[in-house]
Amino acid sequence: MVENVVYPAYFDAGRSRSEGRRVPAGLAVEEPTVDEIAKAVQQVGYDAVIEREKTYSREFDPRGAVVVRGTDDTTKNDLVQAVAAYIGILRE
Repeated sequence: MVENVVYPAYFDAGRSRSEGRRVPAGLAVEEPTVDEIAKAVQQVGYDAVIEREKTYSREFDPRGAVVVRGTDDTTKNDLVQAVAAYIGILRE
């Protein structure tokens, strides 16, 4: 079983691509939380485990991470794009 780790910086509109954002600016949101990410991952159809003490390598403050399980048939980029779309829906 493949596990992917997803960090809030991937979806943060306040970050540039070189600072770790992985989604287009149009899909990015202001200060995403691991709870929002986990909920979006579950909406996409995967299991999500929140790890609150993790820190993304390009950040100094720990914001946590979400471990996504069961993504054997999906690339990490496809997963991140789908999660970003759901985070935007959850925020509406």
